[in-house]
Amino acid sequence: MVQNPDLLSIHGKRLSEVASLWKEDPIDTLCDILINDKAFTNVAVVGMQESDVLLALKQTWVSIDNDSQGTSPDGLLGQEHPHPRAYGTFSRILSKYVREENQLTLPDAIRKFSAFPAQRMRLTDRGVLKQGMAADGVVFDPLKIRDLATFEHPNQFFEGMDYVLVNGVPVISAGKMTSALAGRVLRGPGYVP
Repeated sequence: MVQNPDLLSIHGKRLSEVASLWKEDPIDTLCDILINDKAFTNVAVVGMQESDVLLALKQTWVSIDNDSQGTSPDGLLGQEHPHPRAYGTFSRILSKYVREENQLTLPDAIRKFSAFPAQRMRLTDRGVLKQGMAADGVVFDPLKIRDLATFEHPNQFFEGMDYVLVNGVPVISAGKMTSALAGRVLRGPGYVP
């Protein structure tokens, strides 16, 4: 067992790399990490084939979300090592699957990001831009948007997103984060206090 390893030094490395570094079997390495980290370990798993991703994206009944925690790379939690999807889900879909590979149209992708999930969650004041609705919106250049987050360096914002408004308040302005805290918790119909 590796005694008191520097767990920060292994962020972003594959289990096989850590096992080699520690000169251990990968299973022993995994157990040592869990023991030394008191099971507070997070892992980024690569578990889907590209053909499965494409099949899912093309289904009309599939909406797109991001289930990774969002943090500011400059904030208190900015040293965490999340899955790259924390920063790159939507920009990756727009750049790779819409612009580069033509697997989705831009309107279909936007619908899968906004109106469709809001509809499925029964959030009746979200998902589309029209009078009386929450003013959540983005301004981006479809020719420039791209993700920069990687497994090795996940805390990187994407490029090409100029403005993000939450409840009508800019939280990203001219490509830079503002200090505005305009969001609020949204609860679906299944919420029980």
